[in-house]
Amino acid sequence: MALHAAVGQATDLDGREAASQAAQLALTQMDAARPVAAIVFASHEYEVQAVQSGLAARLGDTPVFGFSTAGELSSGGRGRRSVVVALVAGDGLAGRVGWAQGNAENGGRGIEELSAALGLGANSHGALLLAGPGLTLNGDALGAALPPGDYALAGALAGGDVRRGHTFQIAGGQAGGNGLAGLYLGGNVTAGVASGHGWRSVGAYFKITGTRGAWVRMLDGKPASETYASLFGHSARDWAFPPLNEMVRLYPLGLEADGVEGLNVRTPLQVEPDGSLRMNALVAESTMAHLLVGSTEACLTAARDAAGRALKALGGAKPRLAIVLADVGWEMLFRGQPGAEVGALRDVLGPDVPLAGGYTLGQFARPGGDGLPQFLNQQMVVLVLGEKGEV
Repeated sequence: MALHAAVGQATDLDGREAASQAAQLALTQMDAARPVAAIVFASHEYEVQAVQSGLAARLGDTPVFGFSTAGELSSGGRGRRSVVVALVAGDGLAGRVGWAQGNAENGGRGIEELSAALGLGANSHGALLLAGPGLTLNGDALGAALPPGDYALAGALAGGDVRRGHTFQIAGGQAGGNGLAGLYLGGNVTAGVASGHGWRSVGAYFKITGTRGAWVRMLDGKPASETYASLFGHSARDWAFPPLNEMVRLYPLGLEADGVEGLNVRTPLQVEPDGSLRMNALVAESTMAHLLVGSTEACLTAARDAAGRALKALGGAKPRLAIVLADVGWEMLFRGQPGAEVGALRDVLGPDVPLAGGYTLGQFARPGGDGLPQFLNQQMVVLVLGEKGEV
């Protein structure tokens, strides 16, 4: 049987019911094929135990990988307070899920444990899906700890409620807020991965003059909140509390690096009460930072471009499933045009490729081959799965 995929999405006040309905909708499209793995995107508003219970009721012992999101994506567009379930099946396709504890202190060690559980190594040639907590990890450390191998990578720091500090990850029967979840798809599968964003410098730049761990405290010798206040109005105190302290995600920093063309985007999770920027990657003092602003048109162009490059990486294989991991900044930017980014992907992928995904607080990407794993902010990552040898 050729590689086959199906996606179901359901909305309900109860997480168990939403998960059960979404899984059943996907199963009815599988033509009696037994799923090798399930990929799940669930609203952070649900309790993870309820989501797990609903999935288990329909999927039995199917390996399940998933995480919480700040909004869910499917072929029909975007949803809120929903569960999206993608199922994959096929002859010669193998799926393994793994779990490891991972937080800001032991993220690298957690990746090593997870890689061992998944059997990742130099001879791995499939695709790795990775999820970690959005609020507690140094994303760069996770990417650096991944082992070499000819596997494609698409991953995320789970989306959720920044104020409550609530995200979750799922791998098989294990789940929680501090774990690393992984799914490795191997065997008869090929994958293409690409990413892009639509944020550009507006000409304002400054030196990072004070940091503490994952917090950027000072820009040009002033509290970060004062810098944003001087650029956009409102008081520095207003920027330190809702709603502006979360809207800061629309205005990330583009960091300069010696010998590197372009800017490395790093996005604040929020402005803290003391005026500092809480990040999910370490930022070095004395780095020059440019203020970035996004546009919907630039993001739609980036989405089409990422989908096109992911398809090209399939080497002519027919796309069977698209996984889309978009930054929460995209959700905020497109609130006036809900689902427009899915429409842009459809322009390239076509109407028949099942699509599943969600909004996240950070992204990982590693194209197949010798590319290094990258931790990203403000991006849309597109993973397209196809069958080996199918053209």
